Amino acid sequence: MHIQTPEGHVIHVKDMGSGHPVILIHGWPLSGDMWEYQTVALLEAGYRVITYDRRGFGQSGHPADGYNYDVFADDLAAVIDKVDAPKVSLVGFSMGTGEVTRYLGEYGSSRVRRVVLIGTLGPYLVKAPDNPEGVDPGVFKGIKDALRKDRPAFLLEFLHNFYNWDVLGGKLVSERVVEDNWNVAAGASAIGAVACVDAWIEDFRSDLSRNDVPTLILHGDADRILPPDATSRRQAKLLRKGTFLELAGGPHGVLWTHAEEVNRALVEFLA
Repeated sequence: MHIQTPEGHVIHVKDMGSGHPVILIHGWPLSGDMWEYQTVALLEAGYRVITYDRRGFGQSGHPADGYNYDVFADDLAAVIDKVDAPKVSLVGFSMGTGEVTRYLGEYGSSRVRRVVLIGTLGPYLVKAPDNPEGVDPGVFKGIKDALRKDRPAFLLEFLHNFYNWDVLGGKLVSERVVEDNWNVAAGASAIGAVACVDAWIEDFRSDLSRNDVPTLILHGDADRILPPDATSRRQAKLLRKGTFLELAGGPHGVLWTHAEEVNRALVEFLA
């Protein structure tokens, strides 16, 4: 089905099953279909599973603007309204963890039962005087430059690092998976793909103080895209009701390579 954002843009939503609703929010540069293994596990556990494509990605509309977390949180709020349930659980992966965190910062937790953050983006990626653990800003400029120069080539390199291909390729992830992901990524908005890089470096520290619901953080300890030292290990210390689980040998793309571990932790925590 489709819903319209407050400005009239189309968001593509898949709504399956019954029971307590769990909304899954995907990472860059993919779509809601990246939750294939988790959707099956949650449906088998008796949950209602909702996935949606972020604006500019998958089957959603490709607007020229609105690629920041205030707008993304509004889009998530529109999906939650469409779900029409007293409480939902929110599960974000990578870039999708930003939607969850900003939504809680802007809208509060009155409609949220539990939260899961996988390969989290927060609390603040950029190195600054008050954030010495962050990443040099030049890294993000380099990503935008590479996307503008040869987006298809950069996306393939990104996906190889996403799955730690040199270590796990042909073992925990196949060439066909990377190929499928590349097709989805290449079909995303070129404008949106670049604009989202600026969203990654937004500061979520003030949003975290409004997260007062039980929250599970899952992160691969071999993540090359969002290394845990700069992200999850820091964010876990800032959550009032946080539980932190690292996946041994896990790359960024643990939804696929470590699906059994992720699914088991996800189902147990949501229960």
